[in-house]
Amino acid sequence: MPFAVYVLGLAVFAQGTSEFMLSGLVSSIAADLGVSLAAAGLLTSAFAVGMVLGAPLMALAGRTWPRRRALLFFLAVFVAVHIAGALTPSYGVLLATRFVGALANAGFWAVALTAAVTMVPDRLKGRATAVVVGGVTIACVVGVPAGAVLGERWGWRAAFWAVALVSLPAFAAILRSLPGGVRGDGEAAPVRNELRVRDELRVLTGPRLRPTLLTMALVQGATFCAFSYLEPLLTRTTGLGAAWVPAALALFGAGAFLGVTVAGRYADRRAAALVAYGMVALALGWSALALTAGRPVAVLVLIPLLGLLAFGTGTALITRLLGQAAGAPTLAGASATAAFNLGAAVGPWAGGLALDAGLGHRAPVWVSAALMGLALVVAGARRAAVAVSGVRVTE
Repeated sequence: MPFAVYVLGLAVFAQGTSEFMLSGLVSSIAADLGVSLAAAGLLTSAFAVGMVLGAPLMALAGRTWPRRRALLFFLAVFVAVHIAGALTPSYGVLLATRFVGALANAGFWAVALTAAVTMVPDRLKGRATAVVVGGVTIACVVGVPAGAVLGERWGWRAAFWAVALVSLPAFAAILRSLPGGVRGDGEAAPVRNELRVRDELRVLTGPRLRPTLLTMALVQGATFCAFSYLEPLLTRTTGLGAAWVPAALALFGAGAFLGVTVAGRYADRRAAALVAYGMVALALGWSALALTAGRPVAVLVLIPLLGLLAFGTGTALITRLLGQAAGAPTLAGASATAAFNLGAAVGPWAGGLALDAGLGHRAPVWVSAALMGLALVVAGARRAAVAVSGVRVTE
């Protein structure tokens, strides 16, 4: 595996930490800036919206650049807005930096996924995808808890400074190790798309890819719906103390890291099987968590298992999408990023609606199970349509 692929994973680790760390900093941000908790929570929503909108927009904006130049630009913007966010006394400026940071993050993700798979042979594409996505899982295990500790000891601004500092070694490493050319051969020639943008959009919006993108969004929606409300579930339904919350988050992240690793090893050969079995297991797993939420031992066993299934299935879906979207080299990674973050935005919103309806703290987990059921319906409908058309499903 080229060293440059691991460098991309390091940068994604810093960006993943930024995306999820606010869950432990909302109260201190609200108190420091004199805004409500709901207003502080909008900082997370702004990031998610920026990711969804930014993935295709930033990929298109940077399509004529060499990939190294695009990655360095997006990472530089990401660092700059975190420095600005750490310094500003204004809530409005902080909200703007979250949105702009998400645009840069989305652009980086979109280019990084495509760059990683073009630097390796076909048999290693799943593993390269897993290395990049693995940066997010390591962020869940290490970065997010570390951000919470920094925020508690030195204030929320310290977490923003830490993200900026961690990004600097990744910037230097990309500058030194990533090939400058479109095919990873070290050439400095700008990226040239063989297909026009509208042709790529036709590929991505075709009947083959639409169900895969929708399935990705539903799977991630289920994951982040339950994950976002894990703390109240553990403390108010399971009966665990607040000290157990970081440990439970770390267990989920450890399971996610293992899931990404396993998917990276087998997704190239068995992507369809991993997706199918993983989705069924997730539907059953979220249901089991909702049913056993009052039993601490069962919950602590299920949490890492669900992390493994969620991120393993998600990695297999990304590998599958990138394989299906070979005719859209500029926008394939952007579409995967947008679908991932659409789920990350919609899932917590749906879980919040269930909580506001007074359905109890198990309700978001039941919503996750329902979203997985819908994902299975979408996937089943696609296979049925393919079977009726007489085309064999091989991916």
